[in-house]
Amino acid sequence: MVLWGQVLGVLLVILVGYLCLPGLLRRRKPQEPPLDKGSVPWLGHAIAFRKNMFEFLKGMRAKHGDVFTVQLGGQYFTFVMDPLSFGPIIKDTQRTLDFVQYAQELVRKVFGYQPTEGDHQMIHSASSKHLMGDSLEDLNKVMLNSLSLIMLGPKGWSLDASFWHEDGLFQFCYNTLFKAGYLSLFGYTKNVAQDLLQAEELFMKFRRFDLLFPRFVYSLLSPREWLEVGQLQRLFHKTLSVEHNLEKDGVSGWLCYMLQFLREQGVAPAMQDKFNFMMLWASQGNTGPTSFWALLFLLKHPEAMQAVRKEATEVLGEARLEATQFFTFKLSALQHTPVLNSVMEETLRLAASPTLLRAIQKDYILKMANGQEYLLRHGDKVALFPYLSVHMDPDIHPKPTTFKYDRFLNPNGSRKMHFYKEGKKIHHYNMPWGSGVSICPGRFFALSEIKLFILIMVTYFDLELMDPDTPVPSMDPQRWGFGTLQPRHDVRFRYRLKCME
Repeated sequence: MVLWGQVLGVLLVILVGYLCLPGLLRRRKPQEPPLDKGSVPWLGHAIAFRKNMFEFLKGMRAKHGDVFTVQLGGQYFTFVMDPLSFGPIIKDTQRTLDFVQYAQELVRKVFGYQPTEGDHQMIHSASSKHLMGDSLEDLNKVMLNSLSLIMLGPKGWSLDASFWHEDGLFQFCYNTLFKAGYLSLFGYTKNVAQDLLQAEELFMKFRRFDLLFPRFVYSLLSPREWLEVGQLQRLFHKTLSVEHNLEKDGVSGWLCYMLQFLREQGVAPAMQDKFNFMMLWASQGNTGPTSFWALLFLLKHPEAMQAVRKEATEVLGEARLEATQFFTFKLSALQHTPVLNSVMEETLRLAASPTLLRAIQKDYILKMANGQEYLLRHGDKVALFPYLSVHMDPDIHPKPTTFKYDRFLNPNGSRKMHFYKEGKKIHHYNMPWGSGVSICPGRFFALSEIKLFILIMVTYFDLELMDPDTPVPSMDPQRWGFGTLQPRHDVRFRYRLKCME
């Protein structure tokens, strides 16, 4: 027994040495960015980074400038904080910065899905074919019907809907958008009432997985939570199985297109089930939280709410909803809402915090806008964090922490697209969807979902905060880098269907 203890001790020393030695030996080479390995071998700055990514990167930028390399859990990340220098990284004309490798590693870990060659291009092709143009308009019709079912019930408007209902705004938005999006994309059975109940149960499980997600990605779960994540994954794989898809009508063309590709590639049904879970997460993980922030900002800024409601009346007319009716309005109106579009851009500027990552395939010379050149090392990763470097830059967006509903409008009411930094026009002035090869392929549908929901809420409903003076909640620091941020706590509000004459 003593001998085995000594052997295990030696093996542990060897393992720790194997993990830590590369970090201990690494030194900054000529022309490389400032290197900050942190004080803890191998871990480096991982703990501070995971605790609050935004504050950590702000501190690193103040210490090292616009380009720096940090050690995070045995890996080295070079962060580029100057948005005028984003172009070469996003365009990657040298084809030395790879996004697909990192994305594949992530989906294997989180969803258990083993990507096949061509998946990335297939998803973009499916989205271009089915989430844009006429196909998007058809999907919007389905989404409008789904929102009607969820918000009014299977039989349409009833007297109960005209009474005040109280809820948490975040819970209400996330729950409603998730269920409507899920049913619109994954279809209905012949029992609509049962579909609505199942969607409600699925949301509760999805929300639990969502709460565990950031620590799951960073491998910080407790043993009990690891077991729970496994159980949730299996539940979603079963519920979203391709076998169950056969029992449904109206499965979206977007999903059918992608599953057909997987079948042709010989992907096993069990792996297709995991793909479906991944697509559910990708399509529904951010729309509800984004809608929460948009409605909260409108409720906290009466002038913004008034402007959006005025525009909605102009493009939709006065709301009229008779008994047993569903919501109806011309979906073409979604193309004529510059004020709401500006509200959405401003909401996403304040609430979306994606991280753009690229794996460096070979030594790479990064040319900055100021003419300086940096050598980025093969095997490292290069990262952009637009929330800090773009969205919160007071040179690009004056008073960046303030919600300004018309920030993205010109005086004549058209979309504002000219923004400047240091007197130079900047191309990447708002990056909630990512950019380049990693841009969100479903962004047009996601935006349509949110706009439909917001238009319904401001047109057909009275809504108000329970406490008009309640402050906007702070962001949950665990969510930095994971799409739309979530609030530390919910905000109570009430709503009722407007009295219909």
